[in-house]
Amino acid sequence: MSVAPRPLESPEPILQLRGVGRRFGGVLAVDAVDLDVYPGERRGLLGPNGAGKTTLFNVVSGEFPPTTGRVLLFGHDVTILPARRRAKLGLARTFQKSRLLLGLTVEDNLYLAALGIDGGSLRPLRTGRDARLREQAREVAERVYLADALATPVGALSHGEQRQLEVGMALAARPKLMLLDEPASGLSRGERAALTELLLALPSEVTLVLIEHDMDVALRVAERITMMHDGRVIVEGTPEEIRANQLVHDLYLGRTHGGE
Repeated sequence: MSVAPRPLESPEPILQLRGVGRRFGGVLAVDAVDLDVYPGERRGLLGPNGAGKTTLFNVVSGEFPPTTGRVLLFGHDVTILPARRRAKLGLARTFQKSRLLLGLTVEDNLYLAALGIDGGSLRPLRTGRDARLREQAREVAERVYLADALATPVGALSHGEQRQLEVGMALAARPKLMLLDEPASGLSRGERAALTELLLALPSEVTLVLIEHDMDVALRVAERITMMHDGRVIVEGTPEEIRANQLVHDLYLGRTHGGE
């Protein structure tokens, strides 16, 4: 599928992958991926299980380095930088498996997320910065529809609310780029609808890359889709182009939608 070139006045990509590969022993999980994501873009990263999507996220976020290729983030070559350094540059992500602190409240989780990226540490005495970060936590809770649950222990939240909180914790870091790994996983129809509205309402200055198996969520939120299979990028296009692409139907949509 051909991709129309961007105008010359377009900004530089906020994320660039060049020939990125990741091998685990004899298994090539990601194979020579090139990818450009632009500021403010909503990008969907789709593909069947085992396509290499989460592995690619792990390489981008610095969970482990690529075997081959380069990762450029906000104009910096971060190929060998650890995850914490990439977070400082403005990258935040969520994971398939929850990393929430279930015994703490919603506000405490959001506060700690903001504190960590701010370079602070817990102290017995509160300071002006603590008050600012607490206020930031409450603002984020409002944005992810959890303002009424600030004092609620995270373990008492529904699964959908915990997913909302995970997005909130990524937002609390005030990122330039968010990577969300299957945020709608395990949600009910109503919870998926609420999450979709949350993602659509994200600030325009936050760039979003989304792994999602729920095609209704992915194709509504994303402006552009990158389709992976066997570790490679095989198709890119708009949601409309992806819906109409027979290769996508054969590899993914057909299985998911009962062969339609």
